[in-house]
Amino acid sequence: MKNIWAFAKDFLAEALKGGKLYYSWLGFLGLCILAGLYPMYIILSKGLIMTGLTDQISMGQYLSNFVYTAHIAAAAILVVIPGFVYKRPDMRDLAVLGEIVAIGFVISGLIFVLFHMGRPERFWHMLPFVGYPNFPSSTLVFDAITLNVYLILNVIAVSFFLYRRYHDRSVHVPFYHFIVWWAIMWGPLIHIITAAVLGNNARMFAWNTAVLPFAFLSMAGASGPAIVIMIFLLVRKYTRLAIPDSAIDVLRKIMVWSLGIMALVFVSEDFAVLYNSTAHAEPLKFAMFGHHGLNDYVPWFWGIMACFVGSLIALLFPRVYKSYDCWLPFVCLIVAASILLEKPYLLMFPSFSPSPLGEYTVYHTTLPEFLTLAAIWAIGMLVMTLLLKGAVGVILGDVSRESRAAVAHENTGTPVTAQGGA
Repeated sequence: MKNIWAFAKDFLAEALKGGKLYYSWLGFLGLCILAGLYPMYIILSKGLIMTGLTDQISMGQYLSNFVYTAHIAAAAILVVIPGFVYKRPDMRDLAVLGEIVAIGFVISGLIFVLFHMGRPERFWHMLPFVGYPNFPSSTLVFDAITLNVYLILNVIAVSFFLYRRYHDRSVHVPFYHFIVWWAIMWGPLIHIITAAVLGNNARMFAWNTAVLPFAFLSMAGASGPAIVIMIFLLVRKYTRLAIPDSAIDVLRKIMVWSLGIMALVFVSEDFAVLYNSTAHAEPLKFAMFGHHGLNDYVPWFWGIMACFVGSLIALLFPRVYKSYDCWLPFVCLIVAASILLEKPYLLMFPSFSPSPLGEYTVYHTTLPEFLTLAAIWAIGMLVMTLLLKGAVGVILGDVSRESRAAVAHENTGTPVTAQGGA
């Protein structure tokens, strides 16, 4: 326990150490969290009536953003697979950074699920032996279980990796490989189960399709590496950790293939729906062309489609994907942002129109809802930032048992062994 406490103390000290830019980022996240505390209280006390949800649209921003967090959370396996399945030495130590990204986004996703339920007392119904989780009838419970298991796997993998490196011991032991392989196999389940959460609603024509899991998997393959590439570029710019271009190029290729598969899925589904032009096509037509003056989603649809196609084409040119300080992070930002916006404005909101009574409805996000969204994202980003900062220090050797012993020797003048004995 003494060694674990020393590791945690040194790790936290490294995570909180930085320059003005780093503290400005932490301060910005802190302000977002503070600004969202009161709206969180209002929504948790008064319920979902404080959001833009209506009788016609019963799933809003919280569930939309939750689906997106699942995309990014599974990006960890896209960093782990090249290092452990294909045994690329340039990706092995970087796998822990991808797992940390997964931890941050899963935390945000679980908080989104809590707010999607509307009232905090409803959360207890999902806990075994405490409430009534309605397992296995409820697909949302399946999703919560899948996310929690994935979170636990990544927390164990990250903790084991960093603790072993802190003590300068070999990380690549059977236990670590076992956890990593389980995480690799578990990752795709997040998207499959999330697609089942939406697809089991028989009335929702836009979700009642067999290609939804493949759409989610391809979007994860595009948005996840986009986030990780931007993080890798920031890490190697502002720290001494050397992240080779080859590692970034692997993730860029995954993005290109995923965007291509995603385009194929979109075209196939849209053609099948629009060509027959049955009642199942009405939600898609509403998003594409509007309905009797309700055109709020139309700019979102065509703008997001343009971002998908433009990003795919741009990533094929060496002048773009080799521009690590300009064009590549810009395109990655476009990909990540467009897939984030696709969730509410293409996948979620238009799918509720027409209602069983033939009503067309537009979703309007309220200010308390927006501030709560910002706060939840800030919580996940804050956890991810602190973990990444500490992990980089451990990987570089700045945070280690030997460095603690050296500091103790400088402060006291007494030689201290790596085990902490005098």
